[in-house]
Amino acid sequence: MLKQRVTTAIILLLILIGTLFSGYKWPFAVLLSLLTACSIWEWLRLSMSTRFTKLAIPIAALCFIYFIYAVYLTELARFNAEPSSTPLAWTHFLLLISPAVLAYWFFGAGFMLLMAYTKERSHHVTLSVFGLLSLSVAWLALLSMWLEYGPWYLISMLAIVWATDTFAYFVGRQWGKKRLARRISPGKTWAGFFGGLVGALIWVLVSAQFVGSFGFELVQRWSWPGALVLTLFLSFISVVGDLFESLLKRRAKAKDSSHLLPGHGGVLDRIDALIPVAPLAAFLAGPWYDALFVS
Repeated sequence: MLKQRVTTAIILLLILIGTLFSGYKWPFAVLLSLLTACSIWEWLRLSMSTRFTKLAIPIAALCFIYFIYAVYLTELARFNAEPSSTPLAWTHFLLLISPAVLAYWFFGAGFMLLMAYTKERSHHVTLSVFGLLSLSVAWLALLSMWLEYGPWYLISMLAIVWATDTFAYFVGRQWGKKRLARRISPGKTWAGFFGGLVGALIWVLVSAQFVGSFGFELVQRWSWPGALVLTLFLSFISVVGDLFESLLKRRAKAKDSSHLLPGHGGVLDRIDALIPVAPLAAFLAGPWYDALFVS
C-alpha cells in the first residue's frame, strides 16, 4: 500500500511539474481541467441524493468541455488583441460569484463543521451546487495565477497548503492528544492544527525572500505583518476545506471520494484543502487583486 501510494505521488508530481514548466499553455490547462472535472464528479457522488448520482458523470464531462472551451476562447481573444479585464475573460461570471462562494465557505460550510453535521445526506441541491461552483472558481483562480505570474508563483502558493498539511501531520503525530473534530476527522488534533499554521508561516517567511513567489507578492502588497496574518488565514481555511470534504464523506458513508488515484483515494481527497484557498489567494495577492484594486 505504501509503495503504491509513493509511486502514485511521484508520477503525479512529475506530470504536474512537466506541464507547469513545459513552456506551453495547453498541457497544464488540460491537466487542471481534467482534475477539476474529476473532483466535480467525486463531490457530486458524495453530495447528491443516491437517486441522482448517475448524473455526476455527464455534469463533470460538460464542465470539462466548458473549461477547455473557455481557455480556447480566451486564447483566441489574446491572439486577436481583444481587451480583457481578467486573465480569463470568458469566465468572468465565475469571478463575479467567487465572493459569494468564499462567503459560503466561511459561514455555510463553517456552520456545518461547527455543528458536526454528519448524520445523513441532506440539502443535496445546495451542497451539490456549492461544490460545482467552488471547484469551478478554484479552477479559474489556479489557472489565472499560473497564466499571469508563472509556475514558480503557483507552486509557492500551493506550498502553503502542503506545508500546513505536512506540519500538521508530524506535529499531531508527535504531540497531538486533544481531537480537533472528533466526529468529522478523528485523526486531526489541536496540536496538529497549530503545527500546520506554524508550517505555513515558516514557508512564507522563507519563500518571500525570492522574487516572483507568492509570499514575496503577499509582502509587497500587505507588508510583513499583514502578510503573516493573511498566511495564517490561508492556512486556517485550508483546514476548513480538508474537514469539509471529510464531512461530505461521512455523510455519504464513504471512506474515499473515489478510487481514481491508487493508494490515495480520489482526486478530491488530494485537493480538498486547496479548494477554498485558491480563490482567496487570487484575491489577496494575485490577478483578481489586480482586477479589483489596480486596474
